[in-house]
Amino acid sequence: QVQLVESGGGLVQAGGSLRLSCAASGRTFSSYVMGWFRQAPGKEREFVVRISRSGLGYYRDSVKGRFTISRDNAKNTVYLQMNNLKPEDTAVYYCAADLAGGTYSHQYDYWGQGTQVTVSS
Repeated sequence: QVQLVESGGGLVQAGGSLRLSCAASGRTFSSYVMGWFRQAPGKEREFVVRISRSGLGYYRDSVKGRFTISRDNAKNTVYLQMNNLKPEDTAVYYCAADLAGGTYSHQYDYWGQGTQVTVSS
């Protein structure tokens, strides 16, 4: 069982930055693929980025060059640095974990409660 707790969301102006954190419980964090998804009001949850066990990131096109995912296995934490934020990035951001997660939400067994990111224009 893995428990995930996100933090770092908030309100920021367009062009600003935020760093999200996701702290995981358990002693096998390094075994998990970690992902970030987001869900805007009235829209389906969508893939943002995932990071492999070895630290390789895979991003959706709209965030490439602006978002950076990283993980610290010693701290059981994954980070999402978000720069040059746009109003369309506004959503609840969810952290997810799975032993073999991909780019679809159903591929992840464990989820955090979400953290709100609001970007004003």
